[in-house]
Amino acid sequence: MLTIGNQLRAARSLIGMEQSDLAEMAGLNVNTIRSMEQSGEKSIAGRFENVQKVQRALEAKGIEFLNHGHPGVRLIKNVSNP
Repeated sequence: MLTIGNQLRAARSLIGMEQSDLAEMAGLNVNTIRSMEQSGEKSIAGRFENVQKVQRALEAKGIEFLNHGHPGVRLIKNVSNP
């Protein structure tokens, strides 16, 4: 599950996705993505529904969110970006 800003930033980095592209894919404003990432190592504040939209968008690109005591991400499949 997506929980912290650094985890979101790492997920985007793994697939080379810009904030604006993620925002469009998730149906959110780019400022929402920026705000989520700015939380850094703290929990993402804001609407749970928005976090879910972002998580689903990244999972569709092959990202798996890990939370085995420490939030993390990994690429589980190679999906090309549009």
